[in-house]
Amino acid sequence: MPDIVTVIRRKRDGHELSGAEIDWVIEAFTHGIVSDAQMSALAMAVWFRGMSRAETARWTTAMIDSGRRLDFSALGLRTVDKHSTGGVGDKITLPLAPLVAACGVAVPQLSGRGLGHTGGTLDKLEAIPGWNADLTTAEIAEILSDPAVGAVVCAASADLAPADRKLYALRDVTGTVESIPLIASSIMSKKIAEGTGALVLDVKVGSGAFMKELGEARELARTMVELGTDEGLPTTALLTRMDSPLGRTAGNALEVRESVEVLAGGGPDDVVELTLALAREMLEAAGVDDVDPADRLRDGTAMDRWNAMIAAQGGDPTAPLPVATHTETFHADADGVLSELDAYAVGIAAWRLGAGRERQGQDVQPGAGIELHAVLGDRVRAGQPIATLHTDTPGRIPDALAALRGGVRISDTAPDRQPLVIERIRA
Repeated sequence: MPDIVTVIRRKRDGHELSGAEIDWVIEAFTHGIVSDAQMSALAMAVWFRGMSRAETARWTTAMIDSGRRLDFSALGLRTVDKHSTGGVGDKITLPLAPLVAACGVAVPQLSGRGLGHTGGTLDKLEAIPGWNADLTTAEIAEILSDPAVGAVVCAASADLAPADRKLYALRDVTGTVESIPLIASSIMSKKIAEGTGALVLDVKVGSGAFMKELGEARELARTMVELGTDEGLPTTALLTRMDSPLGRTAGNALEVRESVEVLAGGGPDDVVELTLALAREMLEAAGVDDVDPADRLRDGTAMDRWNAMIAAQGGDPTAPLPVATHTETFHADADGVLSELDAYAVGIAAWRLGAGRERQGQDVQPGAGIELHAVLGDRVRAGQPIATLHTDTPGRIPDALAALRGGVRISDTAPDRQPLVIERIRA
C-alpha cells in the first residue's frame, strides 16, 4: 500500500504517479486517512510539477469514483450539458438551457454559486421568487422527462465527486487553484459524474476570466476535451472572449431580466450571439442537425420552456424580480469613444455592491449589480450615464465606483472589434 509521504516526495521530485498511488490518495483523502495538510502539500507539488495526461485522467476517474454517478440513459433521451469557466455578466446558461430543450435535447445542468468577481448561475436563478436549486435525482429525471420542460439547472448533491469538493476547499486557501491539471479534473469529474450524454465547454479568456492568456485557456480546454474523450463523453470546447462584460448587466436579478429579454427575441447582440453559438454546438454534440435554435427564439418556444423550467423548480416566472433599494449613476467624464470597459473592474464593482460573496456560504443581494448604458466602442459625451450601480447597502457605493472608474477609459479612437468566439477545440 502506498504511503502519503512517499507519494508527496515522488511528485515533488518530478516523478509520474502510478494509477494505484492516485487511486489510494483520493480514496484515503476522501475518508480522512490523508490529512488536509498532507493533501495540501501534494497539491502544491502538482502545482509545481504538473501531471501527465495519464495522471490527470486517472486523478479525474478517482474523484468521480469517490462518489456516485448519475445515469439518465433509462429515460431514452438525448442529453447534453454546457459548462462555463466563469466570467462577468455570464448569464448564458439561463437562456441556453431552455433554448436547447426547445430544440428537442434534454439539458441536465449542475451549476454552482459565485465567489469573488464572477457570478454564479444558482445565485442568479435564486433571485426568482420560489425557485429551488436543490433537487433529488428522481426530481431531475421527472423534469427532464416532461415534454413541456426538458431542462434542469440545479445544485450538485454532496455525494457527487465528494473528493473534489474537499480538495477544492483546500486549493482555495493554499494557493494551488491555478493548476491546469487540478482545474480540469475538478470540472470534468463533476461533469462526467452527472451523467450527461455530451458536453460543450465555454472556456473564457481575458481580464474577467480565470484564464487571462489565450495559451493557458487553450491548454485548459484541450485538457478537458481529452479527459471527456478518455471517459467516453463527447466533449467540445469554445474559447470565448471575456475582456469586457457579456451583455449590459452584471448581477443576479439584473441578469435574469436580461436573459428573459433574450428569450423574448431581444437582448444584447453579444449575449444572443454566444447563446446561439453554444446552442448549435450542443445540438451537434447530441446529433441533432435539423433545427435552427434561432427559430426557437423567434417563435417563442424557448420562452415557453423557460417558464415551464422555472415553474417545475418551484419558481414563479411571472413574479416581479427583486429591485435594489439604492442606485447611483456613473457618468462619462469626457467626450469620446468608450475604448475600455474592463470586465474584471465591472465584476469587482458588482461584487462590492453585494452581488457576489467573499467566502462560501455568504448571502448575496439579489438586486445588486451593475447596469451598463454604454458598451465598448460606443461614442459618449461628458456627463452621459455610463452605468447605474444597484445595491441595498449605500455604504458600498464608493468602493464600487472606485473599481468601476479604474476599468473605464474614454479616448478618441474606437478599439478594434474582436470576435467573441476565438477558437473551437475538439478531440
